[in-house]
Amino acid sequence: MALTTKKASFFPFLLLLLVTISIFLVTPSNSATDTFVFGGCSQLKFISGSPYEYNVNSILTSLVNSAMFTSYKNFTISASQDTVYGLFQCRGDLENGDCGRCVAKAVSQLGTLCLDSTGGGLQLEGCFVKYDNATFLGVEDKSVVVKRCGPLISTDSDALARRDTVLDFLGASDGTYKPFRVAESGDLRGVAQCVGDLSPTECQDCLSEAIGRLKTDCGASKWGDMYLAKCYARYSQGGDHSHGGDGKR
Repeated sequence: MALTTKKASFFPFLLLLLVTISIFLVTPSNSATDTFVFGGCSQLKFISGSPYEYNVNSILTSLVNSAMFTSYKNFTISASQDTVYGLFQCRGDLENGDCGRCVAKAVSQLGTLCLDSTGGGLQLEGCFVKYDNATFLGVEDKSVVVKRCGPLISTDSDALARRDTVLDFLGASDGTYKPFRVAESGDLRGVAQCVGDLSPTECQDCLSEAIGRLKTDCGASKWGDMYLAKCYARYSQGGDHSHGGDGKR
C-alpha cells in the first residue's frame, strides 16, 4: 500500500457506525471496561477511497455488529486483491451487551488513533480489537506489548505466597481448553486470557509465558499486568490496580 498523508477519510466510516454505536449509549459507560490499556498502528497508510479502505470499513463494521452476540469473532474480507484480516475478543466474564459496548468504543478509538493505517490494534480493559493486511489469525505471538507493576507488597510474605498460588492456578492445565481463567485467594485476584484464534496448546504456552514473566518482572508488587501480543495475565490485591495510561506502541 502507498504511503499517504493523513486525511479525514476514517470519519465518514465512524458516522456510518453512529446508528450501531448509539444502541450501546443507552446504558452508561462502564469505566472498568472502557479504560484504555494500549494501542498501536501500522506506519503504512492506505489511499483514501481505495478498495482497501472499503474493506477496512467493512471489517470494523462486522466486528461491532458481531460483538452484540458473541465474545469472539474473526473475519477475512478480500476484494480487488486487497485483503483485510480482523478480530475482536471480549473479556470472558462480560455479558453480550457489555461486550458490544466495549468493542464499539474500541473501534471508535481505533479510527482516531490509527487514521488511514493499513493495520492497528487496541486493547481496552474489557476487549481487544485488531485488523491488518498481513494475516495474524492463528499465529502465536508471545512478544511483550505492555508490562505494568505496582508498588511492593513489602514484608507481607503471606500476600506474596497467595499471589504465587493465584498465578500458579492461572497457569495450571488440566487438559481442557480454558482460554479465560480467574483465580482468587483472600483479597488477591488474578485473571488470564488468550485470544480465541490460538489452539489449546498455543493458548497454554502463551499464558505460561505471560505468567512466568509476571512473576519475574513484577516480583513482590501489589499488582501486575503482563500483556503479550496474543494473551495476558494480571493480578491485584485488595482492588488496587493500574488505571490505564499511555500505552501507545
